[in-house]
Amino acid sequence: MADVVELCADLIRFDTTNHGGGESAGEREAAEYVAEFLGRYGVSARIFESAPRRSNVVARIPGTDPGLPALLVQGHLDVVPADAADWSVPPFSGEVRDGYLWGRGAVDMKDFCAMVLAAVASGLRPRRDLVLAFVADEEDRGDFGAHWLVKEHPGLFEGCAAAISESGGYRYHVPAADGRIVRLYPVGTAERGTAHVRLTARGRAGHGSRPNAENAVVRLVGALQRIAEHRWPVQLTPTVEAFLERTGAALGVPVDLSAVDETVARLGPAGSLVVPTVRNSTTPTMLDAGYKVNVIPSTATAQIDIRVLPGTEDELFAVLDTLLGEGVTREFVAHQPPVQAPVESPWFDAMAAALTAEDPAAVVVPYCMGGGTDAKAFNQLGIACYGFAPLALPEGFPYRAMAHGVDERVPVDGLRFGERVLTRFLSS
Repeated sequence: MADVVELCADLIRFDTTNHGGGESAGEREAAEYVAEFLGRYGVSARIFESAPRRSNVVARIPGTDPGLPALLVQGHLDVVPADAADWSVPPFSGEVRDGYLWGRGAVDMKDFCAMVLAAVASGLRPRRDLVLAFVADEEDRGDFGAHWLVKEHPGLFEGCAAAISESGGYRYHVPAADGRIVRLYPVGTAERGTAHVRLTARGRAGHGSRPNAENAVVRLVGALQRIAEHRWPVQLTPTVEAFLERTGAALGVPVDLSAVDETVARLGPAGSLVVPTVRNSTTPTMLDAGYKVNVIPSTATAQIDIRVLPGTEDELFAVLDTLLGEGVTREFVAHQPPVQAPVESPWFDAMAAALTAEDPAAVVVPYCMGGGTDAKAFNQLGIACYGFAPLALPEGFPYRAMAHGVDERVPVDGLRFGERVLTRFLSS
């Protein structure tokens, strides 16, 4: 039987750094390792390359009941850059120290990929077909990974009704009103959409010393100020509403859905999980204008990072257009709509059952991710996507700082807990 810690360490040692913009070390060696490992345990896997070295692995494990809808289990092999000078250990060493496995990708998300491989090696006999996908390029736009597979090879995912992947199912210690520590396990059932928007202000070029009522820079600055100052209203999605109600009940905290900000504050540390997802957000991040200080340019541009809740896109963009003002237009640089899966579903119930079987004190709640994952690609095929990559974490462990952070690491015991939960879930 394969050891999940050794498998994760092996995967970490493959430098699959994704620098963005198509610049990458590539996933090929890691993909070959995964495909060879699966083949060793009787699972035939294929490698699909969207570009040289941008490798994706897909395999299908037949279930004992072919009449059941299939489950997609998907994870990414690429990682964000790591500067070794900042780390306590070499970031691609896969070193075990002080009860932790260290390295870039330890929690984002080679841990989950290793759990899936360990589950297969355990002699997994699923009830339904499992489609396993280990993909490239999630840490950029997915153009060489999930989005490419969905566009070019949708038949690989035929029959898949649901999917699981990163950002959910981990243990979160939260103090209750009576002093107890509640072990909360948030499972992702939604994620905000991502829209990167370029604003272009147009005006009349001229000399910087002369008055100009059509200054493109001034028009752009005015639009950005209005956008930055706009307070988006609270909008509760089914996932966030369920999170507030179930978490409040577990903590003994009163929940008032008509006063969400106050309710979130009363939830204490648990409130941090929901703060980014009770509202939409529009954040100016980039500016570009002019070529000489004494010349008023005819155009000025900016980019805005927009995160939008399920069911609110049309309203958000209608309001945004009113904030732009005269002479300012917008266009999408990237646009991936929000994702939402049912909370009341046998999929969610099965995840909760697998967690409570390994931790009877587990309180499993749905939550909405503030960022984005490859769920946005697979959701286009009508697949209900969940964030379920289980981990047991010690109290005080800064899990949310690990992904993309310095000294990324995962507790060895927590990784083995996750393997047991995941194997139980995939088997049942």
